[in-house]
Amino acid sequence: MLVQLLAATGVLAVLTMVPGPDMAVVTKRALASGWRDGLRTVGGITTGLLVWGVLTVVGLAAVLAASATAYTIVKLAGALYLAYLGVQALLQSRRGATSRPVPDAPSPSGNPWRTGMVSNVFNPKIAVFYTGLLPTLAPSGVSPHLGMSVLVLIHATLTLVWLGAYVLVLSKARTVFEKPAVRRAMDRATGVVLIGFGVKVATSQP
Repeated sequence: MLVQLLAATGVLAVLTMVPGPDMAVVTKRALASGWRDGLRTVGGITTGLLVWGVLTVVGLAAVLAASATAYTIVKLAGALYLAYLGVQALLQSRRGATSRPVPDAPSPSGNPWRTGMVSNVFNPKIAVFYTGLLPTLAPSGVSPHLGMSVLVLIHATLTLVWLGAYVLVLSKARTVFEKPAVRRAMDRATGVVLIGFGVKVATSQP
């Protein structure tokens, strides 16, 4: 059982480190508002994973993953939200076109924790990931519900640690990102990436 759990943790760690919408959302918030808001966003994302974990354990996520209509509704809502965040980042880059220092630039609106949670809760790929992959990684010798719950907690912890460390690394390089030209370039790149992920989510299949 221990060997199976370690192997599952390794798979989840690799999947956690693959860049995706969560990292783009965290990048946008951390660069715009600082490491504290960045960490709050990470907390929201982790909460979103736990929400999906609970839904998976009780079986609701499987229903969503199997229902084309429900999947389409959630994925379109998620795609629109990612696109909204991307447009917000692009507008932020235009507002910061002057030579003012970053601390005087307007910060993104909305609670960072809520931003992270909403972006994750409206990502139907998490439902497919949890209902499709986690059962194959669950260790034998324990009940399916317990095995799935442990894997969800492991994935949430890995996400919290990985994205939290990423935010702190960004904060160490803040002097570079405070330069107006670099800040505008990062806002534009992040905005394009978020919109791109929105399009990817909108066109994805279960």
